[in-house]
Amino acid sequence: MKKVLTAAIAATLALGSVGVASAAEAQSRGHDRYEQRQDRRDDRNDRREYRQDDRNDRREYRQNARDDRREYRQEQRQYARWQQAQRRYDAGRYYAPRGYQVRTWSYGQRMPSYYRSNQYVVRDYGRYGLRQPPHGYQYVRSGNDVVMTAIATGLITAVIAGMFN
Repeated sequence: MKKVLTAAIAATLALGSVGVASAAEAQSRGHDRYEQRQDRRDDRNDRREYRQDDRNDRREYRQNARDDRREYRQEQRQYARWQQAQRRYDAGRYYAPRGYQVRTWSYGQRMPSYYRSNQYVVRDYGRYGLRQPPHGYQYVRSGNDVVMTAIATGLITAVIAGMFN
């Protein structure tokens, strides 16, 4: 009986230790899985943050490039719309149209029809170092300045300041 009792106790202890070992092993496996999942989440978060940083960098680059292009276009337009003459030319004395006085014009304004009469239109482009205006436009003298206007509407598209003495 003593042998049977000893064997039963030994068997119980053996099964208990196997159960404890398997429970501990299962717990450690569960902990390992948890750590693996956590590592994967951390990796995902790192990749997501990297992508967001990279995306923000691209957006900033595009915004900067867009601003640079916009500034360049504005500089080009300003240069084309208002220029200081490189050389001054002698032309006859200037008389403003009746009821008007000499003034400075700027891009986008409209010149009155009096200025578009033959008396004020500049036709000798080569003599004054001007390029031929596009079709539908003409150069008009206003004081010491030359203004490029649309023939039909008088809309000013460019001003060359200080062309004449």
